[in-house]
Amino acid sequence: MITTLAVAGYRSLVDLVVPLARATVVTGGNGSGKSSLYRALRLLAAAAQGRTIAALAEEGGLASALWAGPETPGSPTGTVRTAPVSLRLGFASDELGYLVDLGLPQIDSRSLFVRDAEIKREQVFAGPFAKPATTFVDRDRASVRVRDDAWRTLPAALAPHESILTDVTDAEAGPELLALRRTLSSWRFYDHFRTDREAPARQPQVGTRVRHLAHDGADLAAAWASAEDAGIDLASDVSAAFPGARVSVEAADDGRFRLRMRQRGLLRPLEATELSDGTLRYLLLIAALRPARPAPLVVLNEPESSLHPDLLDPLAALVREASDDTQVLVVTHAARLADRLEAAGGERAELASTGEGTRIVDQLPLEAPPWRWPSR
Repeated sequence: MITTLAVAGYRSLVDLVVPLARATVVTGGNGSGKSSLYRALRLLAAAAQGRTIAALAEEGGLASALWAGPETPGSPTGTVRTAPVSLRLGFASDELGYLVDLGLPQIDSRSLFVRDAEIKREQVFAGPFAKPATTFVDRDRASVRVRDDAWRTLPAALAPHESILTDVTDAEAGPELLALRRTLSSWRFYDHFRTDREAPARQPQVGTRVRHLAHDGADLAAAWASAEDAGIDLASDVSAAFPGARVSVEAADDGRFRLRMRQRGLLRPLEATELSDGTLRYLLLIAALRPARPAPLVVLNEPESSLHPDLLDPLAALVREASDDTQVLVVTHAARLADRLEAAGGERAELASTGEGTRIVDQLPLEAPPWRWPSR
């Protein structure tokens, strides 16, 4: 389980350290940093595929992702930067933690890649934060060293765009990197499922067993059938939200799976193409939170979109139930959903920004989890 998420220099997250529980709900007004926190987690997950810099480029590059305010929040606007440009992301967990420090490239200004971010530091560590005694892998620019009984420096240097997670072999660094890479690759993110008439989730798809629902929900019928085949009781999740309703998956001769929903008072089941946007979205949320094989982390961004207010209570119960098997982080504008999740035992992090960077409401300086960024 992730215990701490730390972000510095990313959009409004000037220096934020967030404690995470089995179920955590993140709330706050517009511009408070909720979306930035969600994106920061996605950037961390991209490291497992060696896509940190590419994912950053998709956001407009380092220049647009950096904190736009003064180097020291609260100082006069326009103050000249004196410290190195730095965007830092990291997390600690019950097992291993990881952090990365991204900065400006040190290359010829005539290069076409002069705007590419570079990885300056990376560390893999155990415990609540990185410190020399608990660090297993330490990358300082091109140099990588690994701790066995003692530190040893690996012979091959890393390029600025390469990461220890993908470009250092398991034989060189041991099982820690493999375990960390698998964990990050298993994080699941669900953000604004498509529910329009042409949405993939409404169309029959060739079905195969899947561990998790795809990020876009395209394999909804296959994910539903896989979960039921694994013994997951999705029927109770459906009836909690839609009393008297039943969902079934049928396979055609061509191997295509069709999801159908029988509702109280109707003479025939409804095809996925006939379901309302809110009903389809809720079924997608059930499949996301109750997969055949639980992921280590599921992140839901504004799951309340298109849902009737009456569905927020069963959604909160669904998240709470899912958190027994997987860690869940919910980013939401819906006060009712946040209240129900908190009442069910989830932790709440309310974000606020006054123009000097995002902070957690009512979190005193000594209440933040301990964290340490390595120097360059």
